[in-house]
Amino acid sequence: METQLIKIKILFTIPNFDTAGSGNALLNVAKNLDKSRFEPHICCFHTRGKFFKVIEDSGIPIHIKKTTHQMIPRLSGLKKTFYLASYFKCLGIDIIHSFHYGDDYSEALAARLAGIPWVYTKKNMNWGGKSKRSWLLRTFLSKHILVQNTEMFKFFAKNSDKVTLVPRGVDTKEFYPRKPNSKILNQFKINKNDNVLICVANLHPVKGVEILIDAFLKLSKKYNPIHLFIVGFKSNKYGKSLEKKIEKGHKKNNIYFLGKVDNVKDFLSVSNLFILPTLNIKRKEGCPVAILEALASGLKVLGSDVCGINNILSDFPENLFEPGNIDELKRKIEIQLSQEDKHLSKRLLNHTIKNYDITVESKRHEEIYLKISNEE
Repeated sequence: METQLIKIKILFTIPNFDTAGSGNALLNVAKNLDKSRFEPHICCFHTRGKFFKVIEDSGIPIHIKKTTHQMIPRLSGLKKTFYLASYFKCLGIDIIHSFHYGDDYSEALAARLAGIPWVYTKKNMNWGGKSKRSWLLRTFLSKHILVQNTEMFKFFAKNSDKVTLVPRGVDTKEFYPRKPNSKILNQFKINKNDNVLICVANLHPVKGVEILIDAFLKLSKKYNPIHLFIVGFKSNKYGKSLEKKIEKGHKKNNIYFLGKVDNVKDFLSVSNLFILPTLNIKRKEGCPVAILEALASGLKVLGSDVCGINNILSDFPENLFEPGNIDELKRKIEIQLSQEDKHLSKRLLNHTIKNYDITVESKRHEEIYLKISNEE
């Protein structure tokens, strides 16, 4: 008689699904776990957010509960923590994996009081200031920490042996080389042999998109026709500043500031070069999934030489440029546009499938969960 394996119950926690970025990262891991060994659950604060419907449609059990709170005043904070610990126990969870990217440690403390191993993923290089003490507490209370690039790993590993490097993954069943979308071509009057550049990013000053715009404006005098798509939330202060920069006399330069789009795959399909010009300041990058999506879609890629990006392109140093250097970026773009190198595109694609497919990321998570489970 076969012994049936007891499934490990994982609770993934996240504040909300207002945007697809972090929510999609969580969902990709949860839905690709081996369901014969693991039982994923998701807990978030509320049901709002455009991406929440996608989570519902996944069929993964969802719990609506606020799992973080202020720890000051102390007495009130501790009462809430004990209540949350009781809630976790009632769910019968084996491991809690937090996708809260802030410095809050109340959830970690509640998990510790409940006797449940607590794991968290570190998204970027933002550490210090007033939040440094909270990060230290968060790290102390954790059973394991997942980091997304080698710079993070070096930061943690010198002080802890409970750290694993797990870069983000991309769903290569969703992102793959496609035929150019005819509607996009017609809408933006793009011809078959036009050069089309694209940048997809969560628009904040660290992304350095103004560097790309300046490089593009210099290029547009030489290469015509040439187009630039900028995709990302544009209603914040930085987004509005970029929009003004584009509108200020540059409307005829084929720069299209699209804001957030649901059909990013269609825009990638008509593009031949993806660029991410992140600056070497503050949080920099974790493991930018936008680059992985572009690579999986068969595009050539240029990225600034900062942590996260240089990990992904470590085998392709010629595709990196100095952060903030407009002239070097312009030169690198010219090199890429002048070379019809299908071999490079194929190498980049194969590199992505081998190292960054979502199944690779999920397997790494499974190994960590099994290790934790065996230690308990």
